[in-house]
Amino acid sequence: MMSSTFQAPPVDPALRQRTMRKVTLRLLPFLGLLYLINYLDRTNLSFAAPHGMNETLGLTASTFGLASGIFFFGYLLLEVPSNVALHKFGARRWISRIMVSWGIIATLTAFVPNAETLYVLRFLLGVAEAGFFPGIILYMTYWFPRAERARATALFILAVPLSSAIGSPLSSWIITSGDGLLGMDGWRFMFFVQGLPAVILGVVCWFYLTGKPSEAKWLSNAERNWLQGEIDAEGEKTASRHAGSIKHALKSGRVWACAFVYFGLTYGLYAISFFLPTIVQGFKEQYNTDFSVMEQGFIVAVPFLFGAASMYFWAKHADKTGERIWHLAVPTAVAGVSIPVALYMDSPLAAMAAITICTMGICAALPCFWPLPGMFLTGLAAAAGIAFINSFGNFSGFVGPMITGKLAELTGSQQAGMWIVGGVMLAASIVVISLKKILAEDLKANGER
Repeated sequence: MMSSTFQAPPVDPALRQRTMRKVTLRLLPFLGLLYLINYLDRTNLSFAAPHGMNETLGLTASTFGLASGIFFFGYLLLEVPSNVALHKFGARRWISRIMVSWGIIATLTAFVPNAETLYVLRFLLGVAEAGFFPGIILYMTYWFPRAERARATALFILAVPLSSAIGSPLSSWIITSGDGLLGMDGWRFMFFVQGLPAVILGVVCWFYLTGKPSEAKWLSNAERNWLQGEIDAEGEKTASRHAGSIKHALKSGRVWACAFVYFGLTYGLYAISFFLPTIVQGFKEQYNTDFSVMEQGFIVAVPFLFGAASMYFWAKHADKTGERIWHLAVPTAVAGVSIPVALYMDSPLAAMAAITICTMGICAALPCFWPLPGMFLTGLAAAAGIAFINSFGNFSGFVGPMITGKLAELTGSQQAGMWIVGGVMLAASIVVISLKKILAEDLKANGER
């Protein structure tokens, strides 16, 4: 491979700090809000299930798993083309289109008459949302230099644990207090209320987002020139070491390895997100305890509050030290061990402690993962590669709930499904460690290890 002679412009520390503060405050709270709404609309099915939906629609554990997972089938089909379209048409237009379409479908879920209609709408929700998350990850590579990216990614995907921490009691409250409003059951009213913000924010997106630093009127000339120069220099450096075509990205062993690692992470994440409310409800039979709907919502929120803290501080430490591989491998392994162990505890407190450790591990690993693809992907290859990694990873969201639900139905408990989740996460941790040697040149070139 050629070595690059392209050099980044000299860095003025005060200019860098001022620029990145403006970019962070302008983009990350808004992007985080979008993802919070996105993740809540994707997973609020788990709150509806034990509080009337499964009974009304006649869903068993396995058919609920199908309803949860079929979302990802449509999502996977259009992930790569959607991200290429974002690269072509711009983030402002494409993210706005995604949000309005998914918000409409999420709202219509309130009116499903039967399981079959629920399957159709969940599939269409996946089609509508395709490209949102990898599109934001790609968009962030236009704005945040590599040295800032893990922390910036953590601030963005804090929406994952926060959506569950906030969404659990919020969804429980809406289900309880909204029962009978507009003539709807509580779970239907929840879908109706939580789908509308996506439509509104999609319209706001059109006017608020800026495509790239050179177009940012809210930055000074010096700030625009420095940031665009820094991003361009890093892109040139990556392009000099790796081919930049879509074909190259989809054939790359690095991309496939990253895809498997992300598969393991999301397998654990969706197992927690989709089945934790059901697990907590099962404490009544398992431990002879009884919690109200609101109490269950607050209990489900606890692991995600701790997860939010671990996500931010672990990513900050990864950026400070410049170490990527072990910051990803260790929390992935810890989560893989703790998730099945949680179901063998002898009290609700001990079970929730193990689940909290698992959630903290998953949340800590996620922002440390996403800087890796940017080390060897740029341009169209980055658009396609990041989308493929996210698509393959989220395939776990299709197969995971189905496998977990089926095993729960066959065995009468969640334990077998959680052992599979833990095993997949441990395998992902091993692949991460193997990536250290594969990515050695890229890590060294980026001043990381």
